[in-house]
Amino acid sequence: MHKIIEEDLMKIKEDLTEFKNKIEGKTFLVTGGAGFLGSWFCDVLITFEANVHCLDNFSSGNVKNIEHLLDSKFFNLIKGDVCNFSTNERFDYIVHMASIASPKLYQKHPLLTLDANVIGIRNMLELARKNDVKGFLFTSTSEVYGDSQTVPTPESYWGNVNPYGPRSCYDESKRCGEAYCFSYFQQYGVPIRISRIFNTYGPRIESGGYGRVVLKFIEQALSNKPFTVYGDGKQTRSFCYITDTTIGLFKLLLINGLNGEVVNIGNDKEIGIVDLANKIKEITNSNSQIIFEPLPKDDPRRRNPDLTKSRELLSYNPKIGLEAGLVRTIEWAESRFKK
Repeated sequence: MHKIIEEDLMKIKEDLTEFKNKIEGKTFLVTGGAGFLGSWFCDVLITFEANVHCLDNFSSGNVKNIEHLLDSKFFNLIKGDVCNFSTNERFDYIVHMASIASPKLYQKHPLLTLDANVIGIRNMLELARKNDVKGFLFTSTSEVYGDSQTVPTPESYWGNVNPYGPRSCYDESKRCGEAYCFSYFQQYGVPIRISRIFNTYGPRIESGGYGRVVLKFIEQALSNKPFTVYGDGKQTRSFCYITDTTIGLFKLLLINGLNGEVVNIGNDKEIGIVDLANKIKEITNSNSQIIFEPLPKDDPRRRNPDLTKSRELLSYNPKIGLEAGLVRTIEWAESRFKK
């Protein structure tokens, strides 16, 4: 495991010490556990000696993210599809993260994306109901807001989403997943919690699309290839370092009294995409030039979370600024790039 990841895991564990008794010895099912977010979630659980069942079909997950866990007595990798997975195993918590999240990939595999967030979540909610779980976390997305007309965007905003377009397989399936969560909460009392995650970056992220633009720019910078920026580059995103996102997810799952809540998780510092490129260029001392390509259809112009609710309910406050997070991600990427 890279030293950056080891250091970050220790910091996460320190921040979550108060939840040790809720994690240690408990049994967790993490769908999509070999993915970027899922692997970090599994790592934290293992540091607290939870029993972790990681379900992944590797449509977008990477075995390298969790290969260091394979020999752990607390970890069980299940290669399977969340849509038809069944088991007699009993779980205390279910964390549903299985989904393709990169625009490039989900537009290539729209049906897989739809299925994971519609059929898959129905299957997991049924499993949660039968297990009478202590908590069910669904990692939704800021994409449910679409091209938001209210920025910063609060959880009360209903969205401005195109249901018939290249991004709809992801946007609308996540919205459907939230509707399933609400219905299981309302009808059966399943203790669901929903996180609307804004752009997250850090070690283990893969390149491709805006959700992965940080690594794409880093890879271009390290190889002195041109930065590819879509549109005029003035569109904004708010980037959250992986440790801050992970801490927010754990707090949402484990704090008492939050069943049925929907909470934004991210960083509320907004930056233009071309400014991000220039910042990475500066940190890496790259000679890369910036070239501009057409803006993809239905691409949101701004993306920035209103964190009022997460601060009130979770005492959530992202600690890692963009430059500090970029430095850590670049150090990790450099070691991978050299291999």
